[in-house]
Amino acid sequence: MPASPSTARAINDRLALRLLQQEGPLTAGQLKQLTGLSRPTVADLVERLTAAGLVSVVGESGEQRRGPNARLYGIVADRAQLAALDVRTESVSVVVSDLLGAELARASLPIADDTGTGPAVEQAVTLVERTAKEAGAERLHTVGIGAPGLIDPASGELRDSSGLPAWHRRLVAALQERLPARVLVENETNLAALAEQRDGAARDRDTFVLLWLGHGTGAAVVLDGALRRGASGGTGEIGFLPVPGTRTLPSATDCEGGFHSLAGAAAVAALAAEHGLAAESAAHEPHAAALVRAAVAAPGDSGPVRFLDALADRLAIGAASVIAVLDPGCVVLGGEVGQAGGDALATRVEERLRRMSPLPTEVRASTLGGGAVLRGALLTARDGAQDELFAAPGSAAGRDLL
Repeated sequence: MPASPSTARAINDRLALRLLQQEGPLTAGQLKQLTGLSRPTVADLVERLTAAGLVSVVGESGEQRRGPNARLYGIVADRAQLAALDVRTESVSVVVSDLLGAELARASLPIADDTGTGPAVEQAVTLVERTAKEAGAERLHTVGIGAPGLIDPASGELRDSSGLPAWHRRLVAALQERLPARVLVENETNLAALAEQRDGAARDRDTFVLLWLGHGTGAAVVLDGALRRGASGGTGEIGFLPVPGTRTLPSATDCEGGFHSLAGAAAVAALAAEHGLAAESAAHEPHAAALVRAAVAAPGDSGPVRFLDALADRLAIGAASVIAVLDPGCVVLGGEVGQAGGDALATRVEERLRRMSPLPTEVRASTLGGGAVLRGALLTARDGAQDELFAAPGSAAGRDLL
């Protein structure tokens, strides 16, 4: 069946908005060329989007002649303000942006281990409210949250997880109560993979695995361009993977004895100590990342070389297990530790995988590091807000296309 006029308008509007979001301001003539639509149809959709407050004239092109085709149209960036949160066990970071993702304000706050659930939640919510106020965002449209733990695939809510602070789960509900905004929650490692695919080390890959190496360990699986979460939302809980080289086996409530015991920050720091390494850590950075960075910076010394070799041995064990099941063709060493290791660590891991597996696999270092979670949360918030707002000019028919 041919599309109804209202559905056709919604499709055209969404197409034009996506082009404006991807390419930046365009003239009506450029929109006509890129969409393949007729001049009258482009004129109608520009008028429709302008009336809806989504598009405005932002300048003029370099064309000599004046007229509608010389005007540059762009998305109204302040049509909505967004927030993104990176929720860690010991801190919260937040960034506020406009509809196009341009940063307006940023802040971080440490949360002490002995802080009660109520006070921790209040500190985090207040941080979001204060940062939004500093950004001039009176009303946030969408909030994206990255947090450790499992996300229920049915409800989209953060599930109770052993070993994680109780305030994590309460924070989501508190934000929903205090903010007149849509709140989207996703596992931190999944968001890091999204960011690496859009803006980082995996920009040319539609199938890859991100191996998260930060305070803890995790993995995110992207197959054929789609993030895979699993039946219970637990795809990538690689910290629980039973591996050789540990003294015990992991349990349903404790990943001690699993891959986490080989590649978690504490394990990496202990391995560095065995090789006589020391380093000063930056704020909000796992000490393990500083140690790895120091080892990479001293390639001629035997201690750092042996440390990097030993760490690569450990990482290859976990990566080889993932490769044997998924054959992703590419593994990104993510998180602060993966970024600190750079090509020196990635090359070592790739060499070991070449010997361990018949499946060719490229290993890349993260280009975003720990910042990938916050970036991924912002991308999620931006996509969610744009999906909702960009559907508005096409009425119900447009929303049905989502």
